[in-house]
Amino acid sequence: MVQATCFKDKMRTSLLFFPFLCLPAVGQASLPLVINTWGFKNATAAAWAVLQSGGSALDAVEKGCARCQTEQCDGSVGYGGSPDEMGETTLDAMIMDGDTMEVGAVANLKRIKNVIGVARAVMEHTEHTLLVGESATIFAENMGFIAEDLTTAKSVDIFTQWLKGNCQPNYWKNVFPDPSKSCRPYKPAVTLGLNKKRWHADIRSHDTIGMIAFDQYGHLAAGTSTNGLTHKVPGRVGDSPIVGAGAYADSSAGAAAATGDGDVMMRFLPSYFAVELMRAGTNPSAACKMAISRIKRHYSEFFGAIICANTTGHYGAACNKVPGFTQFHYMVSNTESDAPLLKSVDCF
Repeated sequence: MVQATCFKDKMRTSLLFFPFLCLPAVGQASLPLVINTWGFKNATAAAWAVLQSGGSALDAVEKGCARCQTEQCDGSVGYGGSPDEMGETTLDAMIMDGDTMEVGAVANLKRIKNVIGVARAVMEHTEHTLLVGESATIFAENMGFIAEDLTTAKSVDIFTQWLKGNCQPNYWKNVFPDPSKSCRPYKPAVTLGLNKKRWHADIRSHDTIGMIAFDQYGHLAAGTSTNGLTHKVPGRVGDSPIVGAGAYADSSAGAAAATGDGDVMMRFLPSYFAVELMRAGTNPSAACKMAISRIKRHYSEFFGAIICANTTGHYGAACNKVPGFTQFHYMVSNTESDAPLLKSVDCF
């Protein structure tokens, strides 16, 4: 039976104070460890196989995310998914080394399938952290990645049906003509507040694979990969490739990775916040919940979740409860089981 753990947390932040928390016990400690968002079992298995063969945490994260890209996990990772307003699929990814604090990331990458591989190339072959757009594609080609069409019959159909439906949903506001009734082009409205924010918490589009890996020596890495938001405004970049938002790793404290409404979540750097809470001694479940609560205080209807793991191998997760999303599933592999385990947490 899982016992509830109640405790006082004296950490104060400028935005939120949690005088008392009562949470389920955190996941059992065990290293090595792989944990990732959603029920992407094959990605977990791919990362775990790397660790079992003596590979590094960075290799595990790259291989795990790459598996999801190849399998087009839920249509929200990899090629052929989430076409933007012009019908094009673009990709975002990041990878972080928790030992060196080095990061490689790419955003709005076009015509290159292995986006997590390109992110690692940014980390290992440049002094930069983030490359974007067409220049990121040129960089990838120079690094030996093959340029190819990311469009599929499925993505064309998604785009075609969206056009037939008067471009609904979309992500415009304070423009005319009314974006809730018509397609672009739009012009800015003279009066702000003309079109109120319309929430699009589509739980069928899981947005991202976020992955954390610890090897047996305690070396830590984290990463993300996604094709972003379906029908996004061209050029839009969400939280996934942003350090501290999509993921964060520090081998002296822990790691976290987020998934959900990236436009909202990136404003709060939830992954960084959770890691700093764990550094201060907060357990992973509590850290995850506090990171979600911090966002929820401002955007009560946002769609999102986060996974957390500390340096001892304890882990946890949390999610914001909205209609149609009351439980968040994630995957775990460690020495306690021979196969990846599907875990869940009730949203609050």
